Amino acid sequence: MTTATRLTFGSARGGQRRGEKDLSAITKQYSSRDLPSHTKLKYREHGQGTIEELRNRHFRKELEEREWIDKDKGSSRRAIEPSRESTASSAKRRKLDQVPFASLDALDDEESDSEDDTAALLAELQRIKKAGVAEQAKKVCNIIMITQ
Repeated sequence: MTTATRLTFGSARGGQRRGEKDLSAITKQYSSRDLPSHTKLKYREHGQGTIEELRNRHFRKELEEREWIDKDKGSSRRAIEPSRESTASSAKRRKLDQVPFASLDALDDEESDSEDDTAALLAELQRIKKAGVAEQAKKVCNIIMITQ
């Protein structure tokens, strides 16, 4: 028998014999991964929203100022836009009023065309079904003749 087949439990276990050290003893060696990292805290600098800055800010006043500025910008835009919209909307209304009379005849033609197309498609479908039935009948006849 070779030494490769021997169990190594005894030597892996370690012990108190000569040349063997106690594996449970505390060592003085340690890994760099055991060292603490990120040991310093970063504090907020001036201008990064510290508690003192937040206490001294007037949020309501800032909000009202921003709303007031936006209202002024919006009111100047709105004063210009309604005149454009009113002329555009009146022109659109005129066009919409004229469209139904002109398009009624066109709609009738389109409907009759679609009805004609539908009828043609249904007729084609019936022809295809008849051709399929005829082919199946021929196959059945051929199978019957072959089996007899």
